Amino acid sequence: MGKSSAGLLLYRIREAAIEVLLVHPGGPYWKNKDDGAWSIPKGEFLPGEAPVVAARREFFEETGVAVEGELHAL
Repeated sequence: MGKSSAGLLLYRIREAAIEVLLVHPGGPYWKNKDDGAWSIPKGEFLPGEAPVVAARREFFEETGVAVEGELHAL
């Protein structure tokens, strides 16, 4: 069975354009990747962790910013 991950796609609309937040990942999986590799902040679930909890935790771990409020599933 494959591994599952969760993440948040943070966006804003500015001057009629949609802007999204991407991160330049680190860690062992990314060590041989191109410098142009970008991703949404995401990561694997901890045992028993709900996807939304994992998504918020991973976003905070990767950006240092806690996301509050309602989320919309994609």
